[in-house]
Amino acid sequence: MASLQTLSKSFPGWVFFCCCCCLPLLLTSSLPLKGTSAVQHACRLRKINFQPYIRNRTYTLAKMASASDKDTDNRLIGQQLFVNIRENNRCYLMKRVVELVVKDVLLTEVKNQYPYVEEVAQFLASLTSELSTCRFSGKREHIEKNLEQMKNKMKQLGANGKTKAVGELDLLFDYMENACTDAPKKGGNKKKN
Repeated sequence: MASLQTLSKSFPGWVFFCCCCCLPLLLTSSLPLKGTSAVQHACRLRKINFQPYIRNRTYTLAKMASASDKDTDNRLIGQQLFVNIRENNRCYLMKRVVELVVKDVLLTEVKNQYPYVEEVAQFLASLTSELSTCRFSGKREHIEKNLEQMKNKMKQLGANGKTKAVGELDLLFDYMENACTDAPKKGGNKKKN
C-alpha cells in the first residue's frame, strides 16, 4: 500500500504504472480497434457452410436449368451487380440477391420443375439467416439500383428469367462465397454465355 502512495505522489510513477499495467490490458482487449467495423464481422459466413455436398447439388441444379436456357445474351448474376459497390458492401449485396432468388424464383413453381430446388433454397435461406445482422455501410442507393436492374431484367426475360436465375445458381454460390467468407477467391466466376 505504501508503494501505491509513493506512486500517487509522483507523475513518473503514474506513467510507469499505466505503461506496465493498463496498456497491456488495453492491447489485449476484445473491443474493436478504431477504424475497424463490427459490420464487417457480421457480414462473414463460416467456410464450413460451403460443403462439397451442397455445392454439388447447387451446381447440378444450375447445369440442368442452364441446358434449357436459350438466352445466351443476358446475365442476371455477374460482375454488373458490383458496379459502384464498395468491397465492404459486397456481402450485404449478395445477401440481398440470395434473398431475392430464394423468394422470387426458388420458392415459386420452379420448385416443381427441377430436383434439389427445395434443398438448395433451404441452404441459401440458412446463409441469409446467418447474415441477418449484416448491414451496408455508407449510401444504399447503388445497392438498390443494382438489385432493381436485376429484377427488371428477370421480368423482361419473362418465363425464361426464372430459368436463367436457376441456371446461374452456381455463379450465385461462388459470388456469395467470395464476398462473404475469407476463402481464397476463385476464378470460377467467369461463366461463358
